[in-house]
Amino acid sequence: MSFTFADLFAGIGGFHAALSALGGDCTFVSEIDADAARVYGRNWDAPPNAGNIVPLTEGRMAVAEHDVLAAGFPCQPFSKSGFQRGMDETRGTLFWNICRVLEEIQPPVILLENVRNLAGPRHRETTWKTIIRSLRDLGYRVSSTPTVFSPHLLPRELGGRPQVRERVFITGTYVGRDRAWRESDDGVLVENRPVGNWSPLQWNVARDLPLDPDDSIADLDRYALSVPELEWVAVWEDFVQRILPRLEDGERLPGFPIWADDFRPVPHIPRGTPAWKADFLVKNSAFYVRHRHVIDAWLSDHDGLADLPASRRKLEWQAQDAKSLAQTVMHFRPSGIRAKRPTYLPALVAITQTSVIGERSRRITPREAARLQGLPDWFDFGDQVDAASYKQMGNGVNVGAAYYVFRQHVMRDKDDIAVIAPHIVDSVLASDPNPDIELEKIGAAREGALARAS
Repeated sequence: MSFTFADLFAGIGGFHAALSALGGDCTFVSEIDADAARVYGRNWDAPPNAGNIVPLTEGRMAVAEHDVLAAGFPCQPFSKSGFQRGMDETRGTLFWNICRVLEEIQPPVILLENVRNLAGPRHRETTWKTIIRSLRDLGYRVSSTPTVFSPHLLPRELGGRPQVRERVFITGTYVGRDRAWRESDDGVLVENRPVGNWSPLQWNVARDLPLDPDDSIADLDRYALSVPELEWVAVWEDFVQRILPRLEDGERLPGFPIWADDFRPVPHIPRGTPAWKADFLVKNSAFYVRHRHVIDAWLSDHDGLADLPASRRKLEWQAQDAKSLAQTVMHFRPSGIRAKRPTYLPALVAITQTSVIGERSRRITPREAARLQGLPDWFDFGDQVDAASYKQMGNGVNVGAAYYVFRQHVMRDKDDIAVIAPHIVDSVLASDPNPDIELEKIGAAREGALARAS
């Protein structure tokens, strides 16, 4: 017997992928964004999207019964008074609607996800403590210590992906209020470090994502760099090639941000400049003085970078001993062009900062970005514009990370979970440690069903 789950703030179904791969059946879906809900409906065997969770949980309870509640809830401001306890302190936030579901239905297990900053210094004494206190008051044994995890810390055979995407996961088992408070502890479920003997430096984006061959990508020009972007890269590539021969043995390009507008013999540090910025200004000046003849010639050959926007006159070199921008992954950021080694990528975000593969002179495609989030190749975005697909994945839950964290939770709490929902434990124990294998089975089953229907 499989277990059931409800998918709140469902997006395009990262949690659905993880939990269905573990044997779960979805009984309820709630997603307010119509485009994301449409993609969800194209791909997952689930009830129709119920829409906005707020009217479904205030004054009534429209959420269907389920064994596991999954939610990548938005983090809204919580009360900072610190004087109230329990659910009243969450009122006015979407977390309160999660609490309403837990109060009414009491699913045996919860799986929540949010940005790392939820448990960071600014929110640890307010938001985080309020969430933990509320869940314990509702009978869920949860740890005060946040579980922070990223898919790049997992090897590929456990569902890992070459993406740094640190997120806070909150897992809990229903044991009743008394036990939830009495047995609470600060133990962390999953440590924020590589699993086993895995080293994230072993990742290679082209090989392990993998990147598709350029000649297999329809409309490749949509992902190719524009003429201005190619010019920006060419200008900085010329800089790299001129500077590298001047460096001493074992020396690398500077790790601090290189600001061409601040190449001057004496740093200009206006009154009130933050210490961190003043430090970079001093370092840029010293770097310029050391390589003045080379830098002056480079600037002269490129008209003082007059044709480059201000944010493109900056280079953030994080590629260590790479010898060319073609050997890096680049990001065009407001803070400059960032270049790093092509091992693992930064987190996908819901804005246009899509990774650029240097040797391909193109951005990763939506299909490749979906792989980066652990979604199977049969996952289909339909005919929506690429910008919407990138945004949805930037807002999404990484499948491999969610799968691993949930499995670890069930294995740790299996004795308590088995008392009220043994089928959760049975399903998890029967699943492969690699979600990709289970998702391949789901895809094959879907394909077979479609073939029989036709």
